[in-house]
Amino acid sequence: MRQIQPRRNYLGAVGWLWAGNYKVERYLYILHRITGLGILFFLLLHLIMTTVFRIQGQDVWEATMAILHNPWFKIGEYLVVVAFVYHALNGLRLILQELGFLMVRPAPPIYPYRDSLRRKRPWTIAMIAVVVILALVFFYDFIAGGW
Repeated sequence: MRQIQPRRNYLGAVGWLWAGNYKVERYLYILHRITGLGILFFLLLHLIMTTVFRIQGQDVWEATMAILHNPWFKIGEYLVVVAFVYHALNGLRLILQELGFLMVRPAPPIYPYRDSLRRKRPWTIAMIAVVVILALVFFYDFIAGGW
């Protein structure tokens, strides 16, 4: 019996992020996974820090809060908010597509064929537009809030 040799990945991490003819939906999928892990990491870190530093007393809590009012942490808060908005809206889009609400009526198979990704693309573009608008609104709120 002949053994099949696996193909080697000469691109490394670059091949994971850019692999040729990926469509927009593939990059949205990768970003959905990254934002999900980032939100999970933030929630775990938030729970641990809140619990540990709050138990140690008022002085430790106030010192920690003074450190967390650094502008770099404010940028991190903004990124968490944008990640949450993207993850929520993209998840809602995926749920609606999975349930069939965003699908269009079946078309007869007449050449040139239209694949299902192109038929759902307007909903994807609308979701991206809403995420960008909300990110700009939150950015204005963070700037106006005084960082």
